Amino acid sequence: MNIMITGGTGFIGRALCTTLSRDGHRITLLTRHADAISQTYGNTMTLVQWNGQDTGPWEQALEGVDAVIHLAGAPIADARWTKERKQLITDSRISSTRLLVTALSRRSSKPATLISASGIGYYGARDDRPLDEGATRGQGFLADLCLEWEAEALRAAEYGTRVVMLRTGMVLEQDGGALPKMVVPFRLFAGGPIMPGNQWVSWIHRRDHIGLIQWALTTATVSGPVNAVAPEPVQMKLFCEILGRVLHRPSWIPVPRMALSLLLGELGTLLTTGQRVIPEKALAGGYRFRYPTLDSALQAILIGAPDISQAA
Repeated sequence: MNIMITGGTGFIGRALCTTLSRDGHRITLLTRHADAISQTYGNTMTLVQWNGQDTGPWEQALEGVDAVIHLAGAPIADARWTKERKQLITDSRISSTRLLVTALSRRSSKPATLISASGIGYYGARDDRPLDEGATRGQGFLADLCLEWEAEALRAAEYGTRVVMLRTGMVLEQDGGALPKMVVPFRLFAGGPIMPGNQWVSWIHRRDHIGLIQWALTTATVSGPVNAVAPEPVQMKLFCEILGRVLHRPSWIPVPRMALSLLLGELGTLLTTGQRVIPEKALAGGYRFRYPTLDSALQAILIGAPDISQAA
């Protein structure tokens, strides 16, 4: 399969590119840093320069592409949500998706599939009720962002392209995302749950996130939103208890909600609220999770074999 990927140098994208290339797919990577990464990626895939904002020669690379995987976007949790940071987070997703879909619409031969990133922030802060893909949109910055982001991706359906939006939860691996930051205090015997402790954590091992992308690429009956989370979400207190048990460390020093609010501002709500999200479409469609439970995922990441998507 001839696949174009944006965001291929990020935490998820790096592993995805390695896996798909190893499986024999032809990869075209749209990137802001084509020259800088050419020695790392150049032998296994085609690198094409783009900035996510402007039209240009990169559009020609869409010709003959079977599928597009769009992961580009500024990190959500890397900095306090100032007005400027929110604008960057929004523009990096909305503008790049609009640009990509508009370019796609102009091609005589259009990709059969567009898989576009989204997030479980779509559902907003929720209570204990399980949320499948049919659940209503919530409120707040991320819910509004995801609505607009998905709407831009869905425009591709008007041109006959199958569109899948991956509503991703907390992605777990040892070389990026939230987990390495969570592990540090536990290794120092100072770990504990982020209060109030009963907020739901909908998580997924990165290998399963990549597996869901592979499944979506080859399952023509799947379209629309797909919850990219494991089938067993847990509450924060239990998450930290399992993390401590795997690391042979106690989970006994809670992180007060007020401290996070003072440190991170509105961004802190990502950690103090949550959603109990269920991957209903994936389960109904026959996807088999490699790591369905948090214990199995953390065992594999922290004390087991490395993620096979990183293997040579």
